[in-house]
Amino acid sequence: MSESLFIEAIRQLATPFGTKESMDKLIKHAEKAKYVLLGEASHGTSEFYSVRAELSKRLIAEHGFRFIAVEGDWPSCYTLNRYIKGYPDAAADARAALNDFNRWPTWMWANKEIQELAEWLRDFNQDKPDKDKVGFYGIDVYSLWESMDEILKYLAAHDQADLEAARKAFECFEPFSRDEQSYGISASLYGEGCEDDVITLLGRLQDKWKKAHPDDQENALSAELNAMAVKGAESYYRTMIRHDSDSWNIRDRHMVSALEKLMDFNGEHARVLVWEHNTHIGDARATDMASEGMVNVGQILREQHGSQVYAIGFGTYEGTVIAGRSWGLPWKK
Repeated sequence: MSESLFIEAIRQLATPFGTKESMDKLIKHAEKAKYVLLGEASHGTSEFYSVRAELSKRLIAEHGFRFIAVEGDWPSCYTLNRYIKGYPDAAADARAALNDFNRWPTWMWANKEIQELAEWLRDFNQDKPDKDKVGFYGIDVYSLWESMDEILKYLAAHDQADLEAARKAFECFEPFSRDEQSYGISASLYGEGCEDDVITLLGRLQDKWKKAHPDDQENALSAELNAMAVKGAESYYRTMIRHDSDSWNIRDRHMVSALEKLMDFNGEHARVLVWEHNTHIGDARATDMASEGMVNVGQILREQHGSQVYAIGFGTYEGTVIAGRSWGLPWKK
């Protein structure tokens, strides 16, 4: 199809966005779904976050969506979740809770839009029993060391037998001094990985939340999700050294597995709002990702849940963003 035909099709199909009527139309479509996927064309862009926040508030308040799952690390998002749910040992305010987002790029979640959304969610949850409170969770795979720390912290207070098993499993990672690239090179090129240890540990922690005391079920779930993150991160870092497409697939499949675990925890009628980049929430089968053998969250969920999935992508044709020239470098406009 020629460029002129594309432009003409856009002219005929496009409608202005930004009015209450345009927001109402999106809500009307999204309210019927079980999985509503909200995208972004760039991480941290204020306008994308603001619109996603408004859509999320309405879908939560008017249509009973139970939690938000984001492209973020489980440990730092769980700190914010504890504040949002008003747990006794939570941070004093949303800004303090956001301090746990201390790994580059911090602006992706530690920003004023998320701070304002967190305060709104806390107010919304104020008078509800714990089982009915809306949550905020990270389903990404990068938190290898942070998740190990959280598992040890949880087990030290709950289960000495599993604590010793976890310490033994994590000894395998000690020579790498909390350096993911060093671990990935050693595991990928020299076969010195820790895969068996973390799989065994995950097996010990799997589904223990179902038998935990009602007041501690979410903390038990957190231990399992941290174990899943360690397993996913180990596989991701081991694979990324040689196979970009394989590591991408490991990451997106992990995010779907974490998402489904959260759906199980929140009950059979739970509905979720997923905040991720467009490349994750779109359908890889409709892009050149398919020719590279890559899958994504949107594709997997559609294959499993069909019409229960509704995606809204976000893009722009002009503007300014902040970014680093490579991973970990200071950001610039």
